[in-house]
Amino acid sequence: MSELEVVKIKTGSPYEEKVSYSRVTMVGDMIFVANTAGIDYKTRVMSPDPREQTLQCFRNIEAALASVGAGLADVVRSRVAIPRAEDREAVMAVLGEKFRGIDPASTITATPLAGEYRVEIEVTAHRGVGKAQARYVRIDI
Repeated sequence: MSELEVVKIKTGSPYEEKVSYSRVTMVGDMIFVANTAGIDYKTRVMSPDPREQTLQCFRNIEAALASVGAGLADVVRSRVAIPRAEDREAVMAVLGEKFRGIDPASTITATPLAGEYRVEIEVTAHRGVGKAQARYVRIDI
């Protein structure tokens, strides 16, 4: 049996050190991206607009996935926190645009977030799944 590859990606955020976490943890081909806010981490600027924050979340997530040789098409699960009900439609519209054709399992919650954060997104991916042919099955539940 070959040794399992484990990679932990750090971005230099002070919270990674303070709270002891990684932006990305890859175990084999499984990739876990930590809760990601809609802030531009280089400029520390965050738009007050929920759509713009969601788009920035995706830019951050796509960069995190790219750091381990994966992309948005490899996402198999998402968890989305939307603290304000009035932001739901704007955030969900971006989710629909970005995940169309990828269709990950998804959970959306209305949970409080600190400060002016309007959305946070966490994803799980499997490197290479975006190249696989998905089989869709419809069930009645």
